[in-house]
Amino acid sequence: MPLVVDGVAPLDLTAKPPPGRHLEVATGQGPVRLHVRETPAPSASAETAVHLHGLAGSSTNWTDLAAVLAPRLRSIAVDLPGFGRTEPPPGFACTRRANAEVVIGLLAQLPGPVHLTGNSFGAAVAIEVAVQRPDLVATLTLISPAMPDLRLDPRRLSDPRIALAMLPVLGTRARRQLATTTAAERTAQLMRLCFADPGVVPEHRFAEAVAEFEERDGLPWAGPALGRTTMELVRSWLVPPARSLWRLLPEISAPTLVVWGAQDRVVSVRKAPRTALLVPRGKLLVLPRTGHVAQMERPRIVARAVLGLAGAEDLW
Repeated sequence: MPLVVDGVAPLDLTAKPPPGRHLEVATGQGPVRLHVRETPAPSASAETAVHLHGLAGSSTNWTDLAAVLAPRLRSIAVDLPGFGRTEPPPGFACTRRANAEVVIGLLAQLPGPVHLTGNSFGAAVAIEVAVQRPDLVATLTLISPAMPDLRLDPRRLSDPRIALAMLPVLGTRARRQLATTTAAERTAQLMRLCFADPGVVPEHRFAEAVAEFEERDGLPWAGPALGRTTMELVRSWLVPPARSLWRLLPEISAPTLVVWGAQDRVVSVRKAPRTALLVPRGKLLVLPRTGHVAQMERPRIVARAVLGLAGAEDLW
């Protein structure tokens, strides 16, 4: 049996993502066939952690974190609508609130409040869930949450041509060029953007990510869903201050840990102190030599932090 230290299992980078299954979740927009991947804990009475990925991500982004949490927590990693293997229902709004409604429908099916974790856009959704349904959230971990950040910097994109592609007329050529980019090239671009050191990604993990991109290329709804969700996120950053995501943070009642990579290129770590300070029961953990996806780059450190938050829940 592998040695477990502080409730955290050794990191096994050879482990495959757990098999997935679909759950039907009821929402006000109709039922959603939500694809999830579950990593069980040894005890049937273990509490549950639920993980929400960021834009261009999926449930596989949590493979390593879920594995090292497994001695203490059962994990359910979600494919949000339009991502991974969850097809968005017709007319799905692709907004933070629409995604939160789906997650709330899932949490309502699970026993007891959960330890909710989210990365980037998934963290923004998790904030919405924690505010709307505090009874469903025992603790909240926000990893590089997609707080409003309107810096015009092409280095924040996996491919600078993405910005040109969004233009209605001038973007035609850029969209054609992007369409010829291979799955392997897109994977490498995304890892260079999201990891402080892409070299830490094992070859087989890179191959798994490429295969996932190739699978998405065959799903007619995947590209449009990513585009709409991205535009809705940016639109949510442009609303009046009274409706901003910043205004939701003081309404979070759950013990909350904000985790940020010091070398995050996507959402500036300068947002981290304000984010943690606005949450009434918030704590901040900034990780050196870490980028936008700390749960993938530093899974054992993040796991210890999640378990520490869960174990100290009754002390807050």
